[in-house]
Amino acid sequence: MKPKATLKQIAADLGVSVSTVSKALSDSPEISIATRDKIKEFAKLRNYKPNSMAQNLKRQRTNTIGVIIPNILNPFFAKVFSGIEKYANDKGYNVITYISNESMEKEKQAMHMLSNGTVDGFILSIAEETQMQNEMSHFKEAIKDGIPIVMFDRTSDNVECDKVIVDDYDSAVHATQHLINTGCKRIALLSCDASLSVSQLRANGYYDTLKENNIAVADELVIMTDTVEEYDERLTHLIDNVSFDGIFALDEHASTLAMKLAVKKGIKIPDELQIVGFADGAWSRRLTPSLATISQHGPQIGAEAAKLLIDRIEKKAEKNVYKTTVIKTELRYRDSVKKPV
Repeated sequence: MKPKATLKQIAADLGVSVSTVSKALSDSPEISIATRDKIKEFAKLRNYKPNSMAQNLKRQRTNTIGVIIPNILNPFFAKVFSGIEKYANDKGYNVITYISNESMEKEKQAMHMLSNGTVDGFILSIAEETQMQNEMSHFKEAIKDGIPIVMFDRTSDNVECDKVIVDDYDSAVHATQHLINTGCKRIALLSCDASLSVSQLRANGYYDTLKENNIAVADELVIMTDTVEEYDERLTHLIDNVSFDGIFALDEHASTLAMKLAVKKGIKIPDELQIVGFADGAWSRRLTPSLATISQHGPQIGAEAAKLLIDRIEKKAEKNVYKTTVIKTELRYRDSVKKPV
């Protein structure tokens, strides 16, 4: 392998100062274009590579972003991560990923481990356990120590930072109204992640839409739990024993299991039962019939979160003034619903 030249060697060979070489390689306007081109070409021939560690120390940055995701098996988070990584890489940043597995303790460990100068900032979605306990001190401490945070999807009003969210409430209103407009009179509300902030916003959209249409909430049609086991048991009872003609499900497990059990029972979809789910994962398209879903545009959320964080790291954002960016969702009509008239 060809040996790498140093700034000092290049300067000596060209008969210029080390400062001149450094400025030329950094495109400084203090050096003429002709000299810059000459030095860059010579540096390339000599296999010069900049010392990224030294550059980072000089800038007091690592050019690395920490991303903490609650659940990598959730296709939504995988899509968000792809958007983060692409934008960050395009801007010259590396990404370190940590999976909290919905654990507050693991989330805290990740922040503690990476807050020692390993990363310049965090992009994260809050773990379910953290939201249930409403414990946000580790986020506030990081921000107080000068480490910027951008939250996405699951956020907290108690933490002052940049945030990227989707219009959870409005999209729930739109989905519920579509079911009503296409003839549904008894619409079930299903979730096995009831304690999450996003689930609560979506549920509020459902309740308010029923009220707006003068439809009373039927308690026997509402399953809002925090465990898959309880949800599965209650859903089986609902489908076997209760009459309803619509389902609005707030997460992928809730919607896909509802579809499978309804089909197994011989219910005709969408003629006898219409179903709308949240999160546009692969299962939604592969089910038969295919499942209508609200798409959250995960890659766009990730790219916007990365942009906000990098702007904050590079001090392009106004200090102590935080932005909340709302990404519009899209209701994707598939075979589980009747088409809008």
